[in-house]
Amino acid sequence: MEKKYTSGLKTTFLVHVIVGAIFGLIYLLIPEIFGNLINWPVKDIYFTRLVGAAILAFTVSSWFAYKATTWNQVRITVQMEIVWTVLATLLMLWGLLAGMLPSIAWANAILMAGFAVAFSYFYFRK
Repeated sequence: MEKKYTSGLKTTFLVHVIVGAIFGLIYLLIPEIFGNLINWPVKDIYFTRLVGAAILAFTVSSWFAYKATTWNQVRITVQMEIVWTVLATLLMLWGLLAGMLPSIAWANAILMAGFAVAFSYFYFRK
């Protein structure tokens, strides 16, 4: 019998789906409005929309993982999420420390770091 994955990881996937859907749709559909709202002007609307599409793709993979039942079905998604969230955190920190990003980017960095810690915890716990 295949080993089921933990309810904590299932919850992490669900939270990732919710957060990813919100930000992915915002970046895809209303990037300029959102950028102006948080004082982070959008310089290239098509690139921002591309980022939104990528976030939605990660969101869909987390939804599929949330619906799965065994560790073998979600393992590669967890690995991909670790890579994505660690790289995104590092990129945000780089931009913040270099003074290239507005202070609101700290919220993004913290959010991505939180997901990186959560996905890594469940992966290495196995």
